[in-house]
Amino acid sequence: MMKFYSGRLSLLSIALLAAGCGGSQPKALVAVAVSPQSAVVTDGQVVQFTANVTGDASGVTWAVNGTAGGGATTGVIDSSGKYTAPAATSNSTVTVSATSKVDPSKTASASVTVVAPGVVAASANVQVAAYTISPPTGAMVSVQFGPDANYGLTTWQQPAAMGGPVTILVAGMKLSSTYHMRAVLKLADNTELDDVDHTFVTGVTAAGTIPIFTATTTAGAVPQSGVELLTLVSVKPTVPGAVTVTDLGGNILWSYDAVLPGLTPNPAKLLPNGHFLINYNAPTTDGLDSVLREIDLSGQVIWEMTAAQLNQALAAATCTGCNITVIGTHHDFTLLPNGHLIVIASQSRTEAGLTGFPNPVNVLGDVLIDLDQNHNPVWVWSTFDHLDVNRHPMSFPDWIHANSVNYSPDDKALILSMRHQHWVVKIDYNDGQGAGDILWKLGYQGDFTLVGGTDPQDWFYAQHDANIVSAKSSGVLDLLLFDNGDNRVLDSVGTICGPTTTPCHSRVPIWHLDETAKTATIQWVDNLSPVYSTFGGSARMLPNEHIEFAECAPIIGLPIIYEVTQTTPPQVVWQMHMTMISPYRGTRIPSFYPGVQW
Repeated sequence: MMKFYSGRLSLLSIALLAAGCGGSQPKALVAVAVSPQSAVVTDGQVVQFTANVTGDASGVTWAVNGTAGGGATTGVIDSSGKYTAPAATSNSTVTVSATSKVDPSKTASASVTVVAPGVVAASANVQVAAYTISPPTGAMVSVQFGPDANYGLTTWQQPAAMGGPVTILVAGMKLSSTYHMRAVLKLADNTELDDVDHTFVTGVTAAGTIPIFTATTTAGAVPQSGVELLTLVSVKPTVPGAVTVTDLGGNILWSYDAVLPGLTPNPAKLLPNGHFLINYNAPTTDGLDSVLREIDLSGQVIWEMTAAQLNQALAAATCTGCNITVIGTHHDFTLLPNGHLIVIASQSRTEAGLTGFPNPVNVLGDVLIDLDQNHNPVWVWSTFDHLDVNRHPMSFPDWIHANSVNYSPDDKALILSMRHQHWVVKIDYNDGQGAGDILWKLGYQGDFTLVGGTDPQDWFYAQHDANIVSAKSSGVLDLLLFDNGDNRVLDSVGTICGPTTTPCHSRVPIWHLDETAKTATIQWVDNLSPVYSTFGGSARMLPNEHIEFAECAPIIGLPIIYEVTQTTPPQVVWQMHMTMISPYRGTRIPSFYPGVQW
């Protein structure tokens, strides 16, 4: 007969039940975690992964894409978690996993993006390499380069396209030289990844077709850093006019000579997108056969507008005064903050009744044309509508010969240099809404009173490259220019400089202007006498407040560019002579890449 027991279980019974049938302790829970959770690597690079295992001390087995230890195509990983990327020809993503040895059901993983090494190829320019790499989305790409693996120079950063490659044109290398370069990827988390080292050998150019530059830095002086952008005019038939960039040692780093027979560049400027914009026209007549051309660093044409295309655009335009015919663009242009482009173009009109000239006479004047972001004309200003054709102090019927245009941001006006009028004028532009009135005329017989100088000989004559150098561009401002000195008026009866009078000479002055009082004071001047640069020339204030100027065709000495201190007398900091070529303009730019200072 079976007996049943009632009442509470004994403490021993409870203990036995809790321990299980065999009386052993329960198994601990096993968990695995891997860090880092993701990584980006390129060819042969190493990432150290760590497995954090709880509930077991026997460790993990490492695998790549499910294969223990990985393999040649996916990368290998050793028992310590050190992952080595494979030699890749295209980007890939692999999974690194750590699996508990005691409980294979417990595993953790991380993602590894393997970036294939970049590819460096030649471009159409023998001094420019095309560096292509496909970075992860969200990365920024730049290229370091130099004569050895220490590099030393860098391009700008460019964003990665969604799932696509980035190609950076690498410029700034000497001819016939070997350079090292590598891409640097700045990832979305701000970490950086270096590509493998590549080498690139720059090419050569035909002997005797490039100018020779000789640069010198004065002992103890420190010139403004950067590179020298030159718009050149040939003085030797075998050497074409070209756009060239040199380092401060006179070494050619880049050049572009368009296949446009008979046309010369004036000027070339670096755009915010890293391209160059260059105007070409025949030197015989302002604007003749002009081509306004945008190119990248390799020389590929991005966009261009011929004189004929400009006239087609003018004929189709709806803005007031736009339906005119021009000869073509010449001498200068300026890019506005809103992306518009102001160009100078020449226009011919038949005039009658001009003092001292037979009827009729074809007069060559100038117009300013505002091209919007799509290169459509939206505003036009003509000298024929705002100036007296009977005032023609030199070289008539080439009446105006404008050679520089700049934007005044404070009052949204335009500053135009008129070489054959001996004037710099300010024009009511107002971002395309202005009436076009001439707000003032600076120079001989203009609107300003000369203070602290002798009128008329201390005015500027046949000037080039007038540009504002003060923080303010209206009210009280400073303006720098290259005073060529052609037809300098020496006295009140109109005596002109020349071989039979006082010799003509050039100067580089800074003018301090008070627009309200209409006073003009020579704040600083580098008097270049006896040098007389008959045409061309430029003058710019550098970031270190030195003045740089180019003598295009001096009567005494070779064509030359100077950097001088803004002292009295000025001290030469740096100079560059050249043969076979003359600088229409010389401009120190930080590098080939906007925002990057070399």
